Amino acid sequence: MLQIHRPTVSKAIQQIEHDLGVKLIHRTTRKLSVTAEGDEFYHHARHVLAEVNDMMASFSPFLPPRGRLRLDVPLALAHTVLIPNLKHFQTLYPDIEVVLVSSDRKTDLITEGVDCLVRLGVLQDSSFISRRIGYIRMVTCAAPSYLQQHGRPETLADLEQHRAVNFFNVHSRDVMEWTFIEGGSIVSRRLVNSILVDNSDILLSCGLAGLGIIQATFDALAPHIASGALEEVLPQYPSVSKPVSVMYPDRRYLSPKVRVFIDWFSNVLAKQIS
Repeated sequence: MLQIHRPTVSKAIQQIEHDLGVKLIHRTTRKLSVTAEGDEFYHHARHVLAEVNDMMASFSPFLPPRGRLRLDVPLALAHTVLIPNLKHFQTLYPDIEVVLVSSDRKTDLITEGVDCLVRLGVLQDSSFISRRIGYIRMVTCAAPSYLQQHGRPETLADLEQHRAVNFFNVHSRDVMEWTFIEGGSIVSRRLVNSILVDNSDILLSCGLAGLGIIQATFDALAPHIASGALEEVLPQYPSVSKPVSVMYPDRRYLSPKVRVFIDWFSNVLAKQIS
C-alpha cells in the first residue's frame, strides 16, 4: 500500500481532472464511481506504467524475473499441457506470481490487463505481437454409443453422412474446419452440425454423450480413449496438428517474466509433440 491519505488522493485526482478538462469520478455523499473517461484514463495509465516497468526490468538483466504474470490460455491447453507442467515453471521462477485465466473466447490484452495470450489455430490479423511457439496434436473420435447408432466412417467421404460437435468462434461465428492428411496432402472437411459449441470442455462432454464425432487435442482425449469412453475414428487419415501461438502487447521492451514464460512454454510444447 502507498499509505497516502485520502485528502491527498482526492486533491491529486481533482488536479488531473482540471488538467484534462473531464470528470474522472462521479462523487455523491454516499459513494464514488468511475466515469467512462475515468475508466479509459485508468487503462491507458496502467498500460504506460507497465511499459515503464518492462523497460526498467529489461535494463536489469542480473535480477531474476519477478512480479505478477497474467496469462490467458485455452481450456484444453490449460488442462492438459500448462497446469501439469506449471510446478516446474514455479520452481524455476519462484518470484513470478502466475494469474491464470482460462477461456476459449476473444480477449483484449490491454483492457483486461493480460500479459500473454496463448491461442490455438491460425490467428486472425491483430495489432498485437504474435509468435508461433509450437504445435499440438489433434485426433478425431466418437463415443461407442454414437458409433453403434450411426456406424463408423471408413473414408473421408463417409463423413458427409455423419454429424459432428463443431467448435465455433463466438465473435466471428466462424465454424472450425476439420483438417486431415490424405495421400500426403492436407484436406479440409465441414461436417453437418449436431451441435455447435464455443467451449472445449463442453465439446468434450458432448462427444462423451454421443452427440456427434469430435476433433480435439490428443492430450485432452487420450484418457477417454484409454478408458474406452471414446474411440478414434479414421486413424488412417491423421488430423493435422494445430499451431500454438502467443500474443502480447506491442511493447518495445518485452517484460522478462513474459520472455521466460514464452521460452519455457515453447520447450514444453516441443516435448508434447515429439
